[in-house]
Amino acid sequence: MSIEATRPRLAYLSAYVRHVRALTPRLVRITFAGPDLAHVVDSAPDQYVKVFFPAPGTDRPQLPPPLADDAMSWYRRYLAMPDGTRPAMRTYTVRSARPREAELDIDFLLHDDAGPGASWAASARPGDEVALLGPYGLYDVPTGTSWQLLVGDESALPAIAAICERLPEGAKAAVFVEVADATDEIPLAGDGRHVDVRWVHRGEAPVGEAVLAAVREATFPPGAPYAWVSGEASLVKHVRRHLVRERGVDKRHITFTGYWRRGRSEEDTGREQLRAHDRGEVLAD
Repeated sequence: MSIEATRPRLAYLSAYVRHVRALTPRLVRITFAGPDLAHVVDSAPDQYVKVFFPAPGTDRPQLPPPLADDAMSWYRRYLAMPDGTRPAMRTYTVRSARPREAELDIDFLLHDDAGPGASWAASARPGDEVALLGPYGLYDVPTGTSWQLLVGDESALPAIAAICERLPEGAKAAVFVEVADATDEIPLAGDGRHVDVRWVHRGEAPVGEAVLAAVREATFPPGAPYAWVSGEASLVKHVRRHLVRERGVDKRHITFTGYWRRGRSEEDTGREQLRAHDRGEVLAD
């Protein structure tokens, strides 16, 4: 039986920083390494991991209690840890994984109002230790798709870049990415792929307004699309609503994820989702 087959469905992965490289003034690529990363299974180009960071003054994160069999039970245990020992945790896209080299890359956005992940990444050095949980992916193109629509803000840029790189030869995609300004732009797509990339600069507008307007004004290619929409939760909600109500896109052919919510931390959102789960409700993005 393979190592992968015997690993628990939820398993912590120990990792340390091997390299740090700035991609833009606000985007840093950190290469992680460690024996556990040789067992990472590539699930999708938008695959993500939970990253646990060391508390200030410590060398490695103190992990939550042993993993349960399901995500909700595990998360409940994580939140039950005392505030002084519970490690800060954030969710990030795996930009690329190289199991043979026991490495993976994560691109960190350095926010102006930096949370624990961005603060850690801004000062990360080779040898610094973290722990990971995952990865898991959502990207799933249905049969019969004629072209793909990718929409997001800076937080979705690593996943969008990974999706563009892994589009099959001859695939067509329209990409809308909202960023603060031109300094946040990075190269997208590759040879043999027909990708129309539209960078939308928000300027002083609230996050999501500019890219929603750009999508609304766009002329879409003919045929059945598959849409992947991620980023700030309100952006995702309004773009998805436009696609379903005004464009007639089959909602079953839209993958959408609120990566973050304006004015709310990941812990706030997680607790809200847990309360909704306990009430038997489903939160809409």
